[in-house]
Amino acid sequence: MSDNSNSLRTSTTSAASAQPPLLSRRHFLWNTCGGLGGIALAWILDRERATASANLASASSSSARLAHFTPKAKRIVQVFCCGGVSHLDTFDYKPQLERLDGKTLEGKGENLGFFGQPGRVMKSVYDFRQQGQSGSWVSSLLPNLANCVDDLCFIHSMYAKSNNHTPATFQMNSGFTLNGFPSMGAWLSYGLGSVTDNLPAFVVLPDPRGLMAGGSINWTSGFLPANYQGVPFRTNAREPVLDLSTPAHIPPQNRQSDMDLLASMNRDFAEANAGDSAFAARLRSYELAARMQVSIPEATDLDSENEATKRLYGLNDESNRGFARNCLMARRLLERGVRFVQIFNGGAFGSPRINWDGHENLRENHNTQAATMDKPVAGLIQDLKQRGMLEDTLFVWNTEFGRSPSTQGIGSPGRDHHPTAFTCFMAGAGLKKGFHHGTTDDVGYFVDQNKVIIPDFHATILHLLGLDHTKLTYYHNGINRRLTDVHGELVSPILT
Repeated sequence: MSDNSNSLRTSTTSAASAQPPLLSRRHFLWNTCGGLGGIALAWILDRERATASANLASASSSSARLAHFTPKAKRIVQVFCCGGVSHLDTFDYKPQLERLDGKTLEGKGENLGFFGQPGRVMKSVYDFRQQGQSGSWVSSLLPNLANCVDDLCFIHSMYAKSNNHTPATFQMNSGFTLNGFPSMGAWLSYGLGSVTDNLPAFVVLPDPRGLMAGGSINWTSGFLPANYQGVPFRTNAREPVLDLSTPAHIPPQNRQSDMDLLASMNRDFAEANAGDSAFAARLRSYELAARMQVSIPEATDLDSENEATKRLYGLNDESNRGFARNCLMARRLLERGVRFVQIFNGGAFGSPRINWDGHENLRENHNTQAATMDKPVAGLIQDLKQRGMLEDTLFVWNTEFGRSPSTQGIGSPGRDHHPTAFTCFMAGAGLKKGFHHGTTDDVGYFVDQNKVIIPDFHATILHLLGLDHTKLTYYHNGINRRLTDVHGELVSPILT
């Protein structure tokens, strides 16, 4: 018995020693969680790698992408009038201002102006007349645009968040008053891609007199891949893009050899750094720049236009020559496949002012600015129409806010900023003609009917280009971001 017992104990001990030691509960839980975490980490890294590859592919390809639904417009041109155009002295006729002229404005709550210097009610400094078959009211400030009203669709009930130029300009361009968010043009480029391989999808034409408040942030790609940002042209020089021309002393065959070598080096680096989307975007821009050496000089050669077209835009009028060139250039770029052309009328601050910021003397300020804008913009609308392009082009005219019905200070002939009511207009594909949406109160202080906030405005623009603003998203910092944030409703009454 004892021998058998010893044999049994020896056998049992040997079997036990052959088995792996048991884990403690703490180690078991740690290993289990760590394993799941490893699986999750591997999934996340694989997802990021796939996203980076997709970004690289999109950065190296300029092909057009499908819209969410059939668009009414194929392209868009926007005229942004910087500084705050007075709705009360352009398109929103208010006879009550004449009756209240010189009196204190009562019953409107706190002063909404930027400088907080309420004065007296001031009637419009211009005469108003009804124009066209639509009977649209337009002031004498804009005689050329007055001839276009039957093609325009007015929104008189715009509402902005800020009474400060820079954040208000940001909001009109990106949907947010803070900087760092993608501009509308960048969202359109991201959503629809490019029509042409030889020109950018999104071109910006600043006022030749200077950049607007916030500068280049207004056409940034924000957190979208860098290749979707706007490409600004040098509108104050004959050469719109620097360094496009090969120096005369370099033979063409040498230039081509340089380009081939550079392309080979870039390909090798891109393959070795497949997740570097910033490099991919830069590579895309260099490739585009090479193609632009041929396309840009031809697209911006306004001398090839006939004299009738030049007169239509007022190209020879000294007061608007620079801006007129921008408007004509915009039409040529649209013809050649640019998806979105943004034209700025007015720069930033200065003395004298070079924008629509009529604090000191509204008549003097708006006379100067209208002389630069009225004829070229009317010419652009008429030119698009006579070429049949307005049928599939969306034209947008806007500003960041309006101006107050009262003067800025007692005895002043100027008006302060006013964000709670102002006018914008659009024209072209998918829009009613000679139509007016929304109204303001009897002095143009608040929206009275059909308020349109900036996300509504943007949602409608995207819709006309075949994009659902709730589906045009980009994952960033844990959020599916979009141009309209969590807001936005279609302004459906203006749509055909």
